[in-house]
Amino acid sequence: MDSLNTGITGLDEMLNGGIPKEHIVAVLGSPGTGKSTFALQFIHAGLLKDENCIYLSLEESEDTIVKTASIFGWDLKPYITNKKLVLIRLSAMNIKITANRVENDLPKLFESFGVKRLVIDPITLYEMLYENESERREHLFNFAEKIREHGITVVMTSETNNSNAYNSKFGLIEYIADGVIVLRQVRQTELRAVTTVIEISKMRRIDHSRDIKPYVISKNGIIVHSEAEVFS
Repeated sequence: MDSLNTGITGLDEMLNGGIPKEHIVAVLGSPGTGKSTFALQFIHAGLLKDENCIYLSLEESEDTIVKTASIFGWDLKPYITNKKLVLIRLSAMNIKITANRVENDLPKLFESFGVKRLVIDPITLYEMLYENESERREHLFNFAEKIREHGITVVMTSETNNSNAYNSKFGLIEYIADGVIVLRQVRQTELRAVTTVIEISKMRRIDHSRDIKPYVISKNGIIVHSEAEVFS
């Protein structure tokens, strides 16, 4: 099966090459686990392969995204200038305008831009636009179907549920996603430092690693130590 590399050393090995093409993947984690870094790294890997990419943010401004990427040595400006990368910030303040742009304007952009990779960071704020679960579920599933119609490979980040590190805030995107990657922090004893670990809890149609592996957020982005053991 064709796959897109994530650009994350160690993770692509766990995925046997990368994220399967046209998959929607949810990246779940608590604050500070590197969800946005993961998303940027995935986009940068696509840009290096001359793929058209869209980064949709519901939190950070375009300037902030560019500055954050530069910390890891990823210069996004040439790709924006050459129209290989589109950065979009949507506001959660105006619900009707934001919902309309996501569900109507974005699909038009998908078609005209020929996008290969899409990041939504975080999908949580889009889910919060809707007051009840049935409405939230309907809009999320419809949006996912529009994405699939255009054959795009997607990474959606989400905060985890406070009571369960393996569930998203609203517990919906796990069901629409083809894959779920969980980033979390563990502490073996009170005297030991916190370790960040990654786990591929779901990835349809491929034989992926089911091990829990440690990772670090370095000056070059996320590095997964796929040969290391967390619990020894």
